[in-house]
Amino acid sequence: MAVQSWLAYGVVGGSFIYAAWSLMPQAARRVLADGLLRLPLPRLLSGYLKKVAQASAGCHCSGCDHATAKGGPSPRVGLAGAQPLVFHPRKRQ
Repeated sequence: MAVQSWLAYGVVGGSFIYAAWSLMPQAARRVLADGLLRLPLPRLLSGYLKKVAQASAGCHCSGCDHATAKGGPSPRVGLAGAQPLVFHPRKRQ
C-alpha cells in the first residue's frame, strides 16, 4: 500500500508542476528558470532551462501590434481587410 501511495504522490506532484509551469506567465517562467540554473541539475534539464531563461516575447514578432494582416499593410486599417463569417448548417439526420 505504501508503494501505491508514493506512486500516486509522484504522479500528482508531477502533474501539479507541469500545470503550474504551463500556466505561469512567461516572465515568471524566465525568472524561475534563471533561479533554478544556479542549482546543480542534469545536463538535459539545464539545457532546457537555459532556453527558457533566454526566451524573448511569446511569438517572436516584437509585439502583436507590429504584425501585418494577410490582405493589407496593417491590422488597424479598419474594415478593408475584413472577411465575412460563413456559417454552415448542420446536416439533419
